[in-house]
Amino acid sequence: MQFIRDFFIQINSIFLKMTWLENIINKFLENVIRINVDSLLFKGVSFFFFDVIKIFILLSVLIYISSYIQSYFSPERTRKILGNIKGVPANIIGALLGTVTPFCSCSSIPIFIGFTKAGLPIGVTFSFLISSPLVDLASTILLASIFGWPVALAYVVVGLVIAVIGGTLISVFKMEKHVEEFVLNSRTQNADFEEQDEYIMTKKERHTYSVEQVKEIITKVWMYILIGVGIGAVIHGFIPQSFIETVLGDNNPFSVIIATVVGVPMYADIFGTLPIAEALVLKGVGIGTVLAFMMAVTALSLPSIILLKKVVKPKLLFTFVGIVTIGIVITGYLFNIFGYIFI
Repeated sequence: MQFIRDFFIQINSIFLKMTWLENIINKFLENVIRINVDSLLFKGVSFFFFDVIKIFILLSVLIYISSYIQSYFSPERTRKILGNIKGVPANIIGALLGTVTPFCSCSSIPIFIGFTKAGLPIGVTFSFLISSPLVDLASTILLASIFGWPVALAYVVVGLVIAVIGGTLISVFKMEKHVEEFVLNSRTQNADFEEQDEYIMTKKERHTYSVEQVKEIITKVWMYILIGVGIGAVIHGFIPQSFIETVLGDNNPFSVIIATVVGVPMYADIFGTLPIAEALVLKGVGIGTVLAFMMAVTALSLPSIILLKKVVKPKLLFTFVGIVTIGIVITGYLFNIFGYIFI
């Protein structure tokens, strides 16, 4: 058993944590650029270059894999799957389908609109909308590369639970009437979709689609990644640990709420927030506070709320934001209390 454990630790170190890459960058900065290893500049620059290269390598590979898997779930097949399931199981399926879509919250909203127009229950579409930006293969593995598998898997479970509970509550509250009329009026009966022929991609088409998705998503997120890594590098290299701990440390009972409130106005996907989260953890911030910040940025970004406001009425919008916010805050405090189990 010890051999197997050591083997997987080694694989994780090589392919996810990429310690070899960090060593190469550090030696380059020390021996070629001649930056003092003990300086704050070295810490910040090393963090920036290592995270940028690592994230882009992992992201390209993982988006390709996620997109290849996603190619098996055409809109027609998704509607058929969800159309035949009712109640909480439908919310669970909706949340799980959200995990195979590597989109940010704003990119998920057009799909949410399409599902709503297709006549799918509003609660199911909201379960998809919540889980899609929060949880996917790429973000899970990137989380594991930074925080380890226990934290990554716990994050996935929590994200899915929030998505299922959120969608279920919206169904229980019967919020369908709070969707804008232009969406409801354009609904197409599920039977119409069942009659449509589903186009099956060839392997070559799946490969082409996956490569295009890598290019498209990298094009959309590269700037946010650079900004996120840049902020993380500043936090890691230059902001005193005492200041970070005072504002977001465990001694501040409002740290989770502050992190959630700070995260909402930002617009980035999880790939842009991970470097900031990593830097905060290295500065002594609780894992629950960091995860609350990440969830707020990805699931409740201000641009996505503005887009959603165009298709749902205020009562449904406030219900959605309220449910997700409460879920994030509770998650943050629970992780801060029991986080030692996962680290």
